[in-house]
Amino acid sequence: MGANMARNLKDRGYEIATVNDVNKDAAVELAAELDCAHATTLAEVTAASDVIFTVVTNDAAMRSIYFDEGDNLLVNASGKTFVNCATLSPDIQQEVAAAAEAAGAGALEGCMASSIPQAREGKLYLMIGGKAELFEQHKALLEDMSINLKHIGDIGRAAQVKALVNMVMNINTAGLAEGLGLADALGLDLEMVCQVFSQTGANSRVLETDAEDMISRDHEAWFSAEHAAKDSGIAADIASGAGVNLPLNDATCAQFKKLVEDGKGELDKSGVAELTFKGRHP
Repeated sequence: MGANMARNLKDRGYEIATVNDVNKDAAVELAAELDCAHATTLAEVTAASDVIFTVVTNDAAMRSIYFDEGDNLLVNASGKTFVNCATLSPDIQQEVAAAAEAAGAGALEGCMASSIPQAREGKLYLMIGGKAELFEQHKALLEDMSINLKHIGDIGRAAQVKALVNMVMNINTAGLAEGLGLADALGLDLEMVCQVFSQTGANSRVLETDAEDMISRDHEAWFSAEHAAKDSGIAADIASGAGVNLPLNDATCAQFKKLVEDGKGELDKSGVAELTFKGRHP
């Protein structure tokens, strides 16, 4: 995602100062493509940039890039702005924003409800959390990355809404996998079933994006099962803190965790169908 965001901004005339990634080879290759520097440390990223975009895997990775004692993004960060785009817990977003402010910097959430092609095309759906004045300061830049841009509220609010988005998406994905798995077990024509679903209350965006892959078992990852398990877990933690019971989310989270436990976490979320079609799972 981060690489395609950078490519889009480069195409739109922005200077990409430097890139950094845990995969050094990929970062070196991207730097050559974008004609920019490859930062070997996080502090170098901050030093070279006015606005720093981050896309990491989870809360632990986020904490590492901001709070590692040896090297982190907050070194000499005064006057910089950080836009954190990963799906993470509201707590870590708030923790990072507070630390950024203490360092004289600013931080925004840039939660994305889109995938890799949209990042490349500058057509992300971006949900922004953070101070309104900081959002307005960088609105033009964010608009060049998105087809839909919405300021959700204070830091942590965008993470909450993104958790809800992915919770509902994952529930829909698991539900579709069960519906198609049962239809297959009944010997029904799955193309016909999908056509019926599309014209009834069973219709969903997931039907459009995942049904064919579930049937053909083509699970090339656009949004991995491992990420689905993480994000459903974030929603579960938020619900627990709010004193709300979410049995459908809990069941969905368990399904995606099962895929991860089976060593299939790298599959697309459509891979949850491997658990629901007869004969696909031991």
